[in-house]
Amino acid sequence: NVDGRSAHPAARAASSAPTDAPKRARPTRSQRDATIAIMMDATATREATTACAYVSLWIALSAGVILYNKYVLAVHGFPFPIALTMIHMAFCSFMAYALVKVFKVVDGCVAMTRQAYVRRVLPIAFLFAVVLWTGNSAYLYLSVSFIQMVKASMPVVVFAAAVSMRVEKYSHKMAFILANIALGVSVASWGELNFHAVGFTFLIASMAAEAFRIVSVQLLLASADIKLNSITTLYYVSPACFAFLSVPFAVMELPTMLAAPRWPTAAYADPASVDGKQINWEPTVLWTNAAVAFMLNVSIYLLIGKTSALTMNVAGPVKDWMLIYLSSLVFDAPITSTQIGGYAYAFAAVCAYNYEKFKTMKAKEATMTTGSLGGGASSVGGDPGRGGSAKSARARAYEHSAPCRKA
Repeated sequence: NVDGRSAHPAARAASSAPTDAPKRARPTRSQRDATIAIMMDATATREATTACAYVSLWIALSAGVILYNKYVLAVHGFPFPIALTMIHMAFCSFMAYALVKVFKVVDGCVAMTRQAYVRRVLPIAFLFAVVLWTGNSAYLYLSVSFIQMVKASMPVVVFAAAVSMRVEKYSHKMAFILANIALGVSVASWGELNFHAVGFTFLIASMAAEAFRIVSVQLLLASADIKLNSITTLYYVSPACFAFLSVPFAVMELPTMLAAPRWPTAAYADPASVDGKQINWEPTVLWTNAAVAFMLNVSIYLLIGKTSALTMNVAGPVKDWMLIYLSSLVFDAPITSTQIGGYAYAFAAVCAYNYEKFKTMKAKEATMTTGSLGGGASSVGGDPGRGGSAKSARARAYEHSAPCRKA
């Protein structure tokens, strides 16, 4: 078979004989377009289903952590919010270390020097410790539904902190929207039947610390191009939070714990009593509570990784309504019509605030895109007139963090 044909005559005849098998017709352009459309619809449906699953998981865990904390502190018999927070931080530190360093499920590639950690992470860890301490302390005095209603004014506090620290410019339009949020929350607070001044003070302190923590993240981390997700944040912040919380714990809660008659070998089924307070040391409840708190951070990591932070912000108000309703049923906390009306008004203002922030974000992205496509003298290796390789700030930041993209 030198010339590429079969040497056997029968084989040549068989190969040259006409075949009766019909030729498959090539699909037309419309058929190809229809197939592509079906595939795109299936992909979009799969992505939407995945996003809904992650949102549902986040809502369930977020509400579960809040309700579980309220149960442990006010019902179960462990009235030590600092100790409970320290248990959370210890568990989260261990699990975050395992995910980042041992199993390497989460990429912890961050340019973090000792100086950067001290100057940029420790201040945020301190504020985070204050947020958790005062926020959990509020559950000893206030109902979950009332706390969620007051937290609707969080944009007001963040805006005030951002303007005071010159991170955000003052806007009359935003100030008007935020004033309406504050008005609705004030009406909801006025209708609270079980108002407690100490608990309300703790709540306001927690919100103020959270606002300055959010602004500090922008000032200290974003300016230094340090990108942390929810898991790497726990890896770096949780140990420092534990250390900061140990100081008020030693002064405020440890003496009461030591005064318990059977501490630390208490009979868990028989809670001890100190100063009229029932203390239940059952470790299963405490550590499962910490596990749920850690799973909440995992759900945030998955939610933002598969969707965006905007999805979480949009789903937040839905979670708040569900939590208010569930907490009123679980803990038998009455909600007045005045509270519902005030919170509904604040909710509408919060939706308007989120919409304005969304428009501002889109306008900034459009400006960045226009600037990058317009070309200029700074373009390298391309046609400046066509903007061949001009890059936006987002693209440069993405390339700068290339080793950490997996996280």
